[in-house]
Amino acid sequence: MVQQYIGASITRKEDERFLTGRATFADDVKLPGMLHATFVRSPHAHARIVAIDTTAALAMPGVVAVFTYDDIAGMAKAIPVRLYPLPSLEPFLQYPLAQDKVRYVGDPVAIVIADSRYLAEDALDVIDVTYEPLPAVVDIEESLRDEIIIHEAPGTNLAAHYVVSTGDIDQAFRDAEYTRKERFKTNRHTGNPLETRGMVVAYDAGELTVWGATKVPHFNREVLSSLLDFPEEKMHFVEGDVGGGFGIRGEFYPEDFLVPFAAIRLGRPVKWTEDRLEHLIAANHSRDILCDIEIAMKKDGTILGIRAQVYGDMGGYIRTHGSLVPASTAGLLMGPYNVPAYECGVHCVITNKTGVGTFRAPGRYESCFIRERLLDMAAADLGIDPAELRFKNLIQPSQMPYNAGRTRADGDTIFDSGNYPQALTRALDEIGYEETNPKRWVDDAGRYHGIGIATYVKNTGRGPYEGARIVISGTGDVDVYLGITTMGQGHETTMAQICADSLGVSMDAVTIYHGNTDYIPFGGGTYGSRGTVMGGNAVHLACQNMKERILSLASTYLDTEPANLVLQTGEIFRKGAEQGPALLSLGEIAGLAENPGFNEEGSGTLEITAYFEADQLTFSYGSHAAHVAVDPETGKIEIIRYVVVEDIGRAINPLMVHGQAVGGAAQGIGATLLEELVYDDSGQLLAGSFMDYLLPTSTDVPPIESIVLEEAPSPLNPLGVKGAGEGGIVATGATLANAVSNALAPLGVQITQLPLSPSFIAKLLSG
Repeated sequence: MVQQYIGASITRKEDERFLTGRATFADDVKLPGMLHATFVRSPHAHARIVAIDTTAALAMPGVVAVFTYDDIAGMAKAIPVRLYPLPSLEPFLQYPLAQDKVRYVGDPVAIVIADSRYLAEDALDVIDVTYEPLPAVVDIEESLRDEIIIHEAPGTNLAAHYVVSTGDIDQAFRDAEYTRKERFKTNRHTGNPLETRGMVVAYDAGELTVWGATKVPHFNREVLSSLLDFPEEKMHFVEGDVGGGFGIRGEFYPEDFLVPFAAIRLGRPVKWTEDRLEHLIAANHSRDILCDIEIAMKKDGTILGIRAQVYGDMGGYIRTHGSLVPASTAGLLMGPYNVPAYECGVHCVITNKTGVGTFRAPGRYESCFIRERLLDMAAADLGIDPAELRFKNLIQPSQMPYNAGRTRADGDTIFDSGNYPQALTRALDEIGYEETNPKRWVDDAGRYHGIGIATYVKNTGRGPYEGARIVISGTGDVDVYLGITTMGQGHETTMAQICADSLGVSMDAVTIYHGNTDYIPFGGGTYGSRGTVMGGNAVHLACQNMKERILSLASTYLDTEPANLVLQTGEIFRKGAEQGPALLSLGEIAGLAENPGFNEEGSGTLEITAYFEADQLTFSYGSHAAHVAVDPETGKIEIIRYVVVEDIGRAINPLMVHGQAVGGAAQGIGATLLEELVYDDSGQLLAGSFMDYLLPTSTDVPPIESIVLEEAPSPLNPLGVKGAGEGGIVATGATLANAVSNALAPLGVQITQLPLSPSFIAKLLSG
């Protein structure tokens, strides 16, 4: 394959329609006779439902229906887990509507359908729900005491507990010359895409069409089919343009059952668009990890072992991500280091908060913060430079592939390839680490400056499969249909780059189609930095198969062997005479496919479907470095410089990889310095708007210095790629916490929890 497009920094093909206002989002879908949905949500964190009176609402002009649990009881099933399922999680799953009890503020109790959104909202005010309030529990340790039981059937708030281990952890601590034990906590926050969730559903002639963003449409179609007892082949999920995802969008939520249910029951299209308050109380929250961790080392800084207990605050129910957030935290707590012995207990704890799911780099961000903070503390205790300590323990290229042992409930963690020391060296060089002496200082304004570093490794490219379908028309145009979806990743460009190079055609001839379950029978979707790894290699495989078929058809027509021909720039040439006249065009080949005389498979279109399969994860890795200045009077942190170094094996489009790194770092900075979903003791969310839930602005985020490395292509796929969607965010919490701790070390400050808000820093400084 001659490289022409792969590796080129091509601007995104899809950007034109966004910049010119021609994009179509879920709320832009308007159908004749369309109704609008709103939801009655619990104002209590924990309460019994005594009665629901909908009489006044149903009497209002324009209100078409109000559905409660009684209306769906005949088909009410729990929403299943998609990732990281455990048998013990079953009793804690969420139903589409609360039956006799609510378990968080925002728990849906009823759905209202009206002629307009305004009428539906007005109807909410006259629906009388009688609650019997119950004591709420919002703290992990309090919940584990089981004094307040949230789900009666299991009789406990501990939804799951298991232990992963490798090596002899007891011997590691017996041999230790130095140990340190700490408790760390990451803040609860969430993804806030520009576009909130929403959908339009139409039922007509036994067919159900769902317009709206979902990152896993084939999974959601399967779940909806089961819940509604509706034929899956008569369901069509269509994704338009999407205003961001970040892990929280596109999972199967209660609304994803209720809106289609209403459309079928009423026989009219129904639209629901989430408002921002709904988003903050109903869409998945994330992070919220408590970790007790202890490290065993030699005095020279060599790591002997790590043992930990990871507690995940799962909220009121287990949602579709199952145990993923705490499980992934435990799975990568060892990081990119040689750790001979490791043991970690994983605890999934139910509380009266909104349910937890993924947010960009789930478990990776948390584990990096915990581990890298502990390493900086150990380095200070042992009198070793933090960078030197990391170099001493980093896994070496000669050790690849490296089996880190059983750090996950479902098997060993195996790093496929990498040069971890090189990434750290590059980050140190970019930030000027060696030239900066001392590593902390006070400026003339009295601000404390510090340098912080962190290294990470993250799993990407989850299997088991992904598909792509390619169709070539008589005009020579190449249409590629994907099983993955896109929420800003730029797949219409990167997949076209892969197709153009893999097939041997101009990129201008390639059109990418995605986000429609009719395009391809099966698809895994887009999440966990798997789009390019799985979807890109599916496109590559389909192109390779298509090229073989094209050359076979051409060779039959030209009475020669396929090995004597080459496909280049969409035309067939004799091998060795590529500069001469073309023998056939791609359009002519498509015509041959329709001729039984030349098509060994019979007449038909020139079409190939292929599925790329993978039973191992790929692992991206990198290092971050930051220079911060802290005002001890106000607690305000200014980021002077921020460097992201990431090795993704092979960059299909370096410009887009840079964009992912910058966007990820900006999100990570917000999550580390500003964002927090705070609850009071009664389970009321105190950050229900952007007045209280703070997002970073341009004044909070410095220019991000992004360096993309391609030193360690993955041996697990033909393209050698690894995921690039999360590298910018993974180490932000760790890096900034280390930089602030370094800066404020003379004042006795050590960071053990996030976020690093000005009020929190001021509180630490006040003692």
